[in-house]
Amino acid sequence: MTQANSTVVTEFILLGFFVPQEAQYALFLVFLIIYVTSLVGNAGMILLINIDSRLHTPMYFFLQHLSFVDLCYTSAITPKMLVNFLVSHKSISFSGCLIQLHIYGLFATAEVYLLATMAIDRYVAICYPLRYPVVMSRRVCIHLVSVSYFMGSLTATVHVSLLSLQSFCNFSTVNHFFCDVPPVLALSCSNVDMNVMLLMVNIGFNLTSTLLVVLFSYVYILAAILKMHSASGRHKAFSTCASHLMAVTILYGTVSYIYLHPSSSESEEHDKVASIFYGIIIPMLNPLIYSLRNKEVKDALTFMRKKVFC
Repeated sequence: MTQANSTVVTEFILLGFFVPQEAQYALFLVFLIIYVTSLVGNAGMILLINIDSRLHTPMYFFLQHLSFVDLCYTSAITPKMLVNFLVSHKSISFSGCLIQLHIYGLFATAEVYLLATMAIDRYVAICYPLRYPVVMSRRVCIHLVSVSYFMGSLTATVHVSLLSLQSFCNFSTVNHFFCDVPPVLALSCSNVDMNVMLLMVNIGFNLTSTLLVVLFSYVYILAAILKMHSASGRHKAFSTCASHLMAVTILYGTVSYIYLHPSSSESEEHDKVASIFYGIIIPMLNPLIYSLRNKEVKDALTFMRKKVFC
């Protein structure tokens, strides 16, 4: 990458958060606790699903991959952010920036497709319970998860490839706590119209297509639930969907705010807060949402606890 003055870009400076040094240490402690909680929660969910045979169903197969995705994309940005709270030179190499962006983009995009896949799974389970084992076979589940990772890889590769072709001028300070496409593009002295257009089209397509799948699935699910005569059956159906709906609402709301609203100097600070929620808080919340609101997971945890103590 060559600047206008023929120098080579070797690193970026991540500005992070504009707070006093004492507050930096406090934020380090807070986000360290959140990150460790996220690691333990998601790794524990993956381990629990693998160990307990009662959780070897399509729904938990998807949930296992959701936990894996959460682990990967929060680990792409949080460790570097934690280090920058403690050092004065908050730099990241150019190649490191592209790698971070690629990993984050891949798994963050895969998450929205996994949530759409989980909506399809709930639709088949509630609307066609007798055909559920046949429709959601192991082969179908693997194909659906593969599509999620493929779309994530495609999205990340396109944006990173286009970004690597940009020329950067005299400014190398990224007004963010990690390398994301919009703040890095803001430093380019080349024409970024193609990058911005593809970013909006790509994210708009990913969000719209997966959200439509979720909405249509839940329209049919709601219709099927309302036709149920048993109150206990309706309650069970609602309870199996509540965790997923909560995760979808939090994720789509945050991502839409970050990428689909007009950018301004004031919104950059708001974007940082939203990115914290999306990239750090949500990966911690997902295992809590699915474990605290899911009877099967709570039963498996209780059984595992008794087994460990015995």
